[in-house]
Amino acid sequence: MTSLNITLLAGGVGGAKAAEGLAKSTYADGLKIIGNIGDDQAFHGLWVSPDIDTLIYTLAERIDRNQGWGLAGDQQNVLNGLKQLGVDTWMQLGDMDFATHIFRTEQRHQGIRAQKITEQIAAANGVNVPILLPTDDVVQTKLKSNGQWLSFQDYFVRLRCQANVEEICYFDYEKASATPESLAAIDSANLVLIAPSNPLLSIGAILSVGDIRRQLQALSKPIVAISPLIGNQAIKGPAVKLMQSLSYRPNVVGVATYYRELVDVLVIDSTDAHHAPEIEAMGIQVITQNIWMRDEAEKVDVMTSIVDEVLKWQLERAS
Repeated sequence: MTSLNITLLAGGVGGAKAAEGLAKSTYADGLKIIGNIGDDQAFHGLWVSPDIDTLIYTLAERIDRNQGWGLAGDQQNVLNGLKQLGVDTWMQLGDMDFATHIFRTEQRHQGIRAQKITEQIAAANGVNVPILLPTDDVVQTKLKSNGQWLSFQDYFVRLRCQANVEEICYFDYEKASATPESLAAIDSANLVLIAPSNPLLSIGAILSVGDIRRQLQALSKPIVAISPLIGNQAIKGPAVKLMQSLSYRPNVVGVATYYRELVDVLVIDSTDAHHAPEIEAMGIQVITQNIWMRDEAEKVDVMTSIVDEVLKWQLERAS
């Protein structure tokens, strides 16, 4: 294994793919992951952290590969029972998945830090890569549609991303303090990577925690974002539609615009190479390569290649 401290900011399926690629690469030893908590929400009296659980289940090789979330082979007997009792069950939660949510909720009620609860869940699943929370506080991504605020899960799952979005906010971010673990991971990093996650939904919630953003802005080591878009299409999810709604260009230039005050390098797919001059005019270095990650081999190859290219860029810049 190559000794290099890498801190990955990750959310959604794109974040889980990048995490898996790095965790199975020669750069695994120094990897730490800061996950998205903006999607967290209470269901049936239980606190659910979808993106954190997706990271853990993916790294534990327990993820349902077909849908990209939840546990492989899980059933929905509990949800069916709740439905029979007249409960609205639009949020899909599996029977084995409920165990995670019950445990997390019980621990929260005992006053245990969210970071420590996450560490316990990761360890129970055999995950050795540190999964870090940006904050122990509650910060929730909400989207304004027709003058009303929707939770992320209402927008994404219940309404299937069909609502017109006027604004995005990370509720209570002003009150949130960064976890010492996340700040230490950034401070000790030789390289910070931002996964090909939705910038507005997944990464935005992490960056909304003021101490996190300030620590990143003060970092002398490179910060590298991977585009979640190829051409004018999102690899997965509603990124293009949201970017259009919020006046960002729905392509890699829009991604660069969102990150322009933060990142040193943007990795884009080779098919988007013609946008490189415009992005570099913003002061962001561009690396072009294949960024599709359709299977395990591609995840490892893509993430290894990105780190290799960034290290090569650093050497060239220093010479």
